Amino acid sequence: MSTKAKHSHAADDSARPSKRARVSNTAHLPTALGEPEEPSDAVAVSEDSEDDEEEDLATRARLVESMKASDLYLDTINRAVLDFDFEKVCSVSLTNINIYGCLVCGRYFQGRGRNSCAFAHAIHDDHHVFINLETTKVYVLPDGYLVADPSLEDIAFVLSPTFTPTSTSMLSTPAHLQKPSYDLSNKAYIPGYIGLNNIKRNDYMNVVIHSLLHVPPLRDHLLLSSYRGKESELLRRFAGLSKKLWNPRLFKSQVSPHEFLQEVNRVSAGKFSLEKQGDPVEFLGWMLNHLHKDMGGTKKRNSSVIFSTFQGEVRMETQQVLVRPDTGTNEKPRFDIDREIKSTTSPFLFLAVDLPPPPLFQDSVEKNIIPQVSIQSVLAKYDGQKTQESAGQLRRFKCQRLPPYIILHFKRFTKNQFVEEKNPTIVNFPLRGLDFKDYLDAPASHSGTVYDLIANVTHESAAGTTHDKESTVWKVHLRAGAGGGENEKWFQIQDLIVEEIRKEMIVLGETILQIWERRADTTSPMNGMDVDKP
Repeated sequence: MSTKAKHSHAADDSARPSKRARVSNTAHLPTALGEPEEPSDAVAVSEDSEDDEEEDLATRARLVESMKASDLYLDTINRAVLDFDFEKVCSVSLTNINIYGCLVCGRYFQGRGRNSCAFAHAIHDDHHVFINLETTKVYVLPDGYLVADPSLEDIAFVLSPTFTPTSTSMLSTPAHLQKPSYDLSNKAYIPGYIGLNNIKRNDYMNVVIHSLLHVPPLRDHLLLSSYRGKESELLRRFAGLSKKLWNPRLFKSQVSPHEFLQEVNRVSAGKFSLEKQGDPVEFLGWMLNHLHKDMGGTKKRNSSVIFSTFQGEVRMETQQVLVRPDTGTNEKPRFDIDREIKSTTSPFLFLAVDLPPPPLFQDSVEKNIIPQVSIQSVLAKYDGQKTQESAGQLRRFKCQRLPPYIILHFKRFTKNQFVEEKNPTIVNFPLRGLDFKDYLDAPASHSGTVYDLIANVTHESAAGTTHDKESTVWKVHLRAGAGGGENEKWFQIQDLIVEEIRKEMIVLGETILQIWERRADTTSPMNGMDVDKP
């Protein structure tokens, strides 16, 4: 062997690492997320350090186990694209069974097994974090393991908000206004007073949804509910919408009612659709009756939160009209106490009031004058003395029992053979302190007759007396806080537009619906005089 070859072998021998003790594979585990593994030749084991090595390995194993749960793909989650307002159906198979939401792109997919749409999406698009839309559990696919990380709690709360009796008790107080929430873009909003998306022509349903979800007994019942049983899908989705509307931790300061309105369209067989304009009063009546039925209500009084909140009783007296020869041609028929008067008592969920007809002719000076009337004059229909004639019958009404919340419907539209006409008469009303004692039998024995306004739905369309559905705009005024004065604010909501409104501007709209709340403390005789004029 040559001298050169000997030198080459000596260099090779010196480059080789010396023999070391054999170490288990667990010694190569990383100590923490992102830390490089230690090379095997850097691990030296001696007989004196076996106990320390075993303890170190156990610590590393625990770190790796905890690292797996918090895992690598969480930084790919994009909260800005997450939207849980739409119907929960798979974007591939269109099924609504076992749906998962991709937290990277926001799309919905079915299942998480090897043959599922979510599994395929994870492989093809490299999106790995999914949330079960029913259980709010988060999984990493295609690995299929559960992720338990506290940083995902905000996503679960947006998907399925929860409330407590303590939190709901503060929603109608002035303190609720003093704690605004902030969305992902750092935009401030007040929970409950946010816009509802007008998908196409569903603004007439949006104003009714807002009005109902600001009635405290119904609102609290829905917010505290946890429907997981055999409740109707309509009730379950309405409760879900109420929780989103009052959610203090939204990612965006607006909510789309798409999921709920899809169910409304299905249950009503297309009568209330997203694509065509409708009547909010008809929708309100339909909603109240369906919610009552779905909550297990019967014909009995207080059998559901709908009846205990909105149901009252009215007495109607009727008498046949007789034409007497001694009466003048212009004299109105009156009740004759000598003849039989038929009296019936019926329950009601809202009271319909008639507006006086607008003048048929106006001169050049008065052509721009809009007729006005006070709310007391139109409520006189229920004083038990004012009569109405219909189909040969005289009728008069008197309330027997008033509910905690009174819904008033102002009959502004009338249909004839050719067109649907609109009555432009403005109704003047106070925001606080409307006394219903003149429209109630035995008001002294009643729990309270003074009411404050909490919701006001108005209609806007092209000028004139024709109801132009194409140009119709629906708005709702909602009370925030209570008690009047500085503690009370009003917001006007038209679809996604939410703005604070001055109290004196509320009365200027063409009111269609109002919800009045019975004042809690009516023991003082001065409370009836506490009238907050707009």
